[in-house]
Amino acid sequence: MFAQKPPTFLAPVHLDGTTLEGGGQLLRLALSLSSLTQQPIHVTDIRGKRPGKVSGLKASHLAAVKWLADVTAATTEGMEVRSRELVFRPSKTGEETRSNSDRNEHVARKGDEKEEVWENIFEDDRLVRRQSHITMSSPGSILLVLQAILPYLLFSNSSNMEAQKWVVPLRVTIEGGTNVSSSPSIEYVSQVLLPMLSQKLSITPITTTLHKRGWSTGRTEIGSVTFHIEPLPRAFVLSTFSLKNRGQLAKVHVSILAPEAAARISIRDKVTAQLLAYSPEIEILFPVDEKSGSEKRLYLLLVAETSNGYRLGRDWLFDEKTRGLSTEEVGAKLVSKVMKDLKHELKHGGCVDEYMQDQLVVFQALAAGKAEVDGGIDREATLHTKTARWVAEQVVGTGFDELGRCQGLEYAVGEEFWKRRGMDLGDAITAMKELST
Repeated sequence: MFAQKPPTFLAPVHLDGTTLEGGGQLLRLALSLSSLTQQPIHVTDIRGKRPGKVSGLKASHLAAVKWLADVTAATTEGMEVRSRELVFRPSKTGEETRSNSDRNEHVARKGDEKEEVWENIFEDDRLVRRQSHITMSSPGSILLVLQAILPYLLFSNSSNMEAQKWVVPLRVTIEGGTNVSSSPSIEYVSQVLLPMLSQKLSITPITTTLHKRGWSTGRTEIGSVTFHIEPLPRAFVLSTFSLKNRGQLAKVHVSILAPEAAARISIRDKVTAQLLAYSPEIEILFPVDEKSGSEKRLYLLLVAETSNGYRLGRDWLFDEKTRGLSTEEVGAKLVSKVMKDLKHELKHGGCVDEYMQDQLVVFQALAAGKAEVDGGIDREATLHTKTARWVAEQVVGTGFDELGRCQGLEYAVGEEFWKRRGMDLGDAITAMKELST
């Protein structure tokens, strides 16, 4: 059976896509919160601050919209590439697990021939996992799709029956780009985002299987990654968290992708020398040292790990012209930029890097109490973070104070949010705004 549908009269929250940063992050977070709370959204001028033809929905945005629309039985308007306007009306927060035969009967009864979002895997009549597949025809960022759907995967409880006493693991495979310009890489997500979620927010560790790399540089290629996720149990509420007191720099994890061994060795030597000059006592680890397959594919990620278990990362997928430059000179530019960026992060003393800061906003909004994230001394929140906070405030009514602390929703996994306090969702949002102030 399906979760009870929210009232059909709920008006969509209007979001101007040119607000603050004016990029795709605004849409991704709005979709995440809409899918969980069943609050309809209407986003106009999507990615309106992106110039010319690159504004509007890209393939990676569309992949996330389509998956969330399918899994929430949402009705949509404007769901196509380059669309600058989208209406998204979810009608359920999750579907109770059925057997494959029951599911097929439901599909036949509905006359709906489309492929189901989830495939149920059974062993000895016991449901052991659910798996889903998301494809893109271009190397759009796999990790940006994950950013949009991860809150739903964790908090929707779409894999559990009410009477079920165990949590059913999820496997989500996404095809697209793993190393894409101006997007998080699979290395950054695996070494910074996911460890921080498990170690600092107590979310069950999420693991990844990299089947093939997907590149936006050199000859474009489509890759594939599977994410192994254990959703949070029904009625679970994420505890408030306080990310403070970073501690001392203890280790640096160095990941290198370059076309040939000589180039990787050169980058490795340069990074090692500069890190030891910066902090002679640190431990240097090399989790990834891999052939990239093209002279136009050079990537470096440095992850600083502190004595209190925080991770801050800076990276660069080299995207400048290399004509007239030797491999040695290109490697030197790569190392110089990433080292400079990492030092800049460490100088502020914060517990997160600028890319991690905005990705924690959705968890602050869903948690109980006032969750806080120390971004560093005399450091203003990034434009991406300000945008994310604005979206959370508009869609679900959470508020952030001048220190970046958020009065969270105390969202219970699987809850029908619009029923809260016996009122409609619009009244609930008003109440949350009053609480946050």
